[in-house]
Amino acid sequence: MSKFGSLPLASILTVLVGCAPAPPVEQFATVDESLSVLLITVDDMNWDSAGVYGAAIPDLTPNIDALAAQGMRFEQAHVTIAICQPTRAVWMTGRYPHRSGALGFEEIRPDVPTLVEALGDVGYYTGVMAKTGHVLPSRPEIWDEVIPARELANGRSPDLYYERTLDFLLNADSAGEPFFLMANSQDPHRPFAASATEAAARATDAESTNHQYGGGFPDTPLAFDPAEIPVPGFLPDLPGVRQELAEYYTSVRRADETTGAILRALDDSGLTDRTVVMFLSDHGIAVPFAKTNVWMHSTRTPWIIRWPGVVTPGTVDERHLVSGVDLAPTILDLLALPPLPGADGHAFTPVLRGEAQDNREVVFTHMNSTVAPEWYGMRAVNDARFGYIYNAWADGETEFFNNSMRGLTFPAMQAAAADDAAIAARIEHLLHRAKEELYDYATDPDALDNLIGDPAQAERIERSRELLLEHMRATDDPELDEYGRFLATVR
Repeated sequence: MSKFGSLPLASILTVLVGCAPAPPVEQFATVDESLSVLLITVDDMNWDSAGVYGAAIPDLTPNIDALAAQGMRFEQAHVTIAICQPTRAVWMTGRYPHRSGALGFEEIRPDVPTLVEALGDVGYYTGVMAKTGHVLPSRPEIWDEVIPARELANGRSPDLYYERTLDFLLNADSAGEPFFLMANSQDPHRPFAASATEAAARATDAESTNHQYGGGFPDTPLAFDPAEIPVPGFLPDLPGVRQELAEYYTSVRRADETTGAILRALDDSGLTDRTVVMFLSDHGIAVPFAKTNVWMHSTRTPWIIRWPGVVTPGTVDERHLVSGVDLAPTILDLLALPPLPGADGHAFTPVLRGEAQDNREVVFTHMNSTVAPEWYGMRAVNDARFGYIYNAWADGETEFFNNSMRGLTFPAMQAAAADDAAIAARIEHLLHRAKEELYDYATDPDALDNLIGDPAQAERIERSRELLLEHMRATDDPELDEYGRFLATVR
């Protein structure tokens, strides 16, 4: 159960979904022109693939680990929606997906203000590297520099990231402006390094006009023996799974090298001491039971922030839950700038200063449509231990599908299911779900045991339902009416 105790739901939702009025602009100081922001993101990297978050492969992410040693690491961080474009729309707006118009692969509505506009309006030099097809469509004109993935070897070359990052930083410094750089690694997104899919993409790459490709791939050999690779508990241990994970972890290592290259460019620019660095993944790994869902391994993210002179190096925050809707509010707050009008998230700047912050016991996560696009409405309420899930689409007949099922893992599971009842049951759950799910992630991090039918959890389930219902009401969620009808059948 969440730790709100007897706090009225209206008070909870005021904090969690942004119902409170924004402070007047005059409360905020003018921008500190000496403070800049470097936002580093990795693509489809599971939270526990970083060494400091418990990766089972030694020395897998030395650069990410070093950044954590210099800043604050959040153990209870979630993105709001586990799919590439809408999660970035959340970061740019501080709003839940249906409140910005970007529920799936749609653009942010023209009337919705964004982080990059707020920064550009006060003189920040702004840049974005890679993932431009998922960031630019809504506000292409506001960025001072746009470096597409094709100029970075499909967003996968550490050397090119170093060169282009340093160029950007020197341009900002020459202009005498603070900067905001969103440096997006496209590792470890598919096609994984050293995979047959990557080889096929390389063969046709010169002909590609896809905004994500068209720039070649680094020649990266497979770094790990599939026979020795760790298999997460939410996947079966099968040769095809091991092969794909070996390729994925090779991509993770390259993403870490890219992270290191970006940070080295910052050091070489001489701007490190006046730059806040924020690092996180956009969501979980692109395999079944992670990406484009709302389980813990879908939305939990490695979130690290280095703020020279403010954040105590090596700090680990295990108490506060932070969410993707909080990213833009936090960046603006630490720069002493006004919040975005209509934002749902709230700054966690006090936590960065070493203070306790109330009402950070719950985060809400969403899923709407996949790239298919098919509508798979999902909502989740997560506290530090439990996750409650409502699957609006689950009717016993509709089958789930996402692009992650096109790799090696899902076909391997299908082949094994003919002789393995446990794997067959996992496939059935993936495809059809239950209307509700509840997991104790402290004892069941892989979401294998749905506790919805457990009488001992009745109070927790009802409390989670109430929190989700109030969240839906406060944000005018398109799933609200259907959820209300569902609750009427189970109460």
